[in-house]
Amino acid sequence: MVECLRADQCGYRFLVLFFNCMLTFGSYFCFDMPSVLQQKFTGVSNCTGNETGLESNSSGNFCIKCDDCLAMTEDNYNLLYAIYAWTNAIVVIAAGFLIDKLGNRVSVFLFSFLCVVGSCTFAAGTMLKGTTAMLPVMLLGRLIFGSGNGSLTIVQNCITAYWFRNKELAMAFGITLAFSRLGSVLNFLLTSNFADAHGLTWTLWGGAMLCGLGFVSAIVVSVLDAEGVKQLGDTESRRVQSKKMRIVDIKHFSLQFWLLALAIMFFYNGVFPFVADASQFIQTKYKMDSTTSSYIAGAVYDVSMVISPFLGRIIDKIGKRGVLAFLCAVLTIPVFGLLAFSTVYPLVSTLWLGFTYSVAAASMWPSIPLVVSQATIGTAMGLTTSLQMIGIGLSNLIVGQILGKDQKLDIAETLQRWKYVMIFLLANAILCVTTTMSLNIVDRRRDNVLNASKKGRMERQRLVNPISESINSEGERTTIAESEYSETDPILPKANKDSNVG
Repeated sequence: MVECLRADQCGYRFLVLFFNCMLTFGSYFCFDMPSVLQQKFTGVSNCTGNETGLESNSSGNFCIKCDDCLAMTEDNYNLLYAIYAWTNAIVVIAAGFLIDKLGNRVSVFLFSFLCVVGSCTFAAGTMLKGTTAMLPVMLLGRLIFGSGNGSLTIVQNCITAYWFRNKELAMAFGITLAFSRLGSVLNFLLTSNFADAHGLTWTLWGGAMLCGLGFVSAIVVSVLDAEGVKQLGDTESRRVQSKKMRIVDIKHFSLQFWLLALAIMFFYNGVFPFVADASQFIQTKYKMDSTTSSYIAGAVYDVSMVISPFLGRIIDKIGKRGVLAFLCAVLTIPVFGLLAFSTVYPLVSTLWLGFTYSVAAASMWPSIPLVVSQATIGTAMGLTTSLQMIGIGLSNLIVGQILGKDQKLDIAETLQRWKYVMIFLLANAILCVTTTMSLNIVDRRRDNVLNASKKGRMERQRLVNPISESINSEGERTTIAESEYSETDPILPKANKDSNVG
């Protein structure tokens, strides 16, 4: 059946994109399940003098009461996110290099399988409630899950970059993000009610089953990718490129790449730690129930799911990636200011953050293939993800330390600590502004790679490489350089010289 489809047609690459998107649907659903279930993770089954929960007990201490709780401290709860981030920071560097060396098909099987094993281990940990083994087993599950999910996202991006390079690249990244965030949105909408009806353990096992859906999608996308590459005659060229890739090639990555990676790290330092604790923050400060607070916290991903594909399509046309990255960083600063210093309804802030997050994701991540060669995309994505996760891991630890290990805090002290958390997240947004400003200055001095429109990039390529023009399947004139390498990178001349890719 696959042989009947033509890989050079638009429909084929979008079919690849659909199953590629489904790779991370279940894993993104699972990733933020602790956020929605934070009350069950940190609550206790017995609050003396408190039968309603979310109130101060007879001693004036803040207490959360529920019957299906794990009684974690806030510090241990944030450790669930921190270990995920730290694992990613270590694993994804090697994973990116392995993807470039071994190819997408082997990698997608390995990392999707790790997601399934990790989510199952995490769910099994809750069955050890009340024992000293519970937390270590759950942390082990998050560690395995983090090893798979961060690396799986890199494979996903590499597949997208191959099939959509010099086509609808930003839109394809946007659609991929939308599908992933659909999993996050459904988590925020459904998980709390499901847990109330069926219990915490069965809820987490349900998430593990969704990760199994990602493994099935890995099989399908692997078959489609293999057949498509074969039809396009790229099998040998990809094999040659993977053999040439060396870990020392990272020293040739441009300054644009490193500034871009730092900008991504600082921006996500504000978003992910906030979403991880947003549900509890909203319950505490605005005195809302767990279901409503989960919906409001999930609005960050609601916006991203809806507008990311459209933003990607626009950015494909107009460019201005560096400028947009700077603007979304600037516009994120008021979000945390409102949360820290005002009582404005929190949905305003989460919707606002959802918009700036969508613009950042649609402008920053698709920029990476523009500043590195095709043969090093996996390694570049791995390094970027590693820096991102190092930042997120540190941020989660800092947030946990600010909130404190002691659950016996009065409400006033708790709110004061949440204010300090928002100020910390605001500081990361300011650092992102500084980094993106530097990125635009450097980019302007280096041929304006990030801010050029699609038409401008193609015109520049024709001036630099006026020979070897051909007509692609959509009737567009392309050059050899356009089809394989689109920007100047220190290792590109060698790659262009050594690989005869048409």
